[in-house]
Amino acid sequence: MGLFGGLFKGGKNDVKEKEGGLPWIALNDREQFNEIKERSKEKPQLIFKHSTTCGISRMVLGMFTGNYPFNERNADLYFLDLHAHRDVSNAVAASFQVVHQSPQLLVIKNGAVVFHTSHGAITEVDLERFL
Repeated sequence: MGLFGGLFKGGKNDVKEKEGGLPWIALNDREQFNEIKERSKEKPQLIFKHSTTCGISRMVLGMFTGNYPFNERNADLYFLDLHAHRDVSNAVAASFQVVHQSPQLLVIKNGAVVFHTSHGAITEVDLERFL
C-alpha cells in the first residue's frame, strides 16, 4: 500500500478525513470527469495529481496542504494517486487536454481547465483568484 493508500474509504467519491485541513475527494474513476465538469459550473474543481514514490511530489503535497485553507464552500479538491490510477491520470490529460506532469494541479471552471501548473510552482500559486 502506498503512502496515501489508507487515506480514502474505498468508494469512488469518498471524501478523505480532513487530513491537513483539506477535504480531499478520491479521484479514481474516469466516470468522475463528467461530475467534475458539471460541478465546475457551480464552483471550482481542483485536481491534485500525486506520485507516491516521488520525493518532490511528497514535498509539494505537504506544502500545499499546509498553505491553502480550503473548505467545501470554496472548491472541491480531488486527489489522484498516479501509481494506483495511472489510467485515470492519462484520461485526465486527454479529457482536459493538459500534458501529464507530477505533481500537478489543475483548476477546472465551467467545464474546462482555466489554470494548471506543476512541481514547485504549485506552492506559489495564488489560488484565491480562482476561488
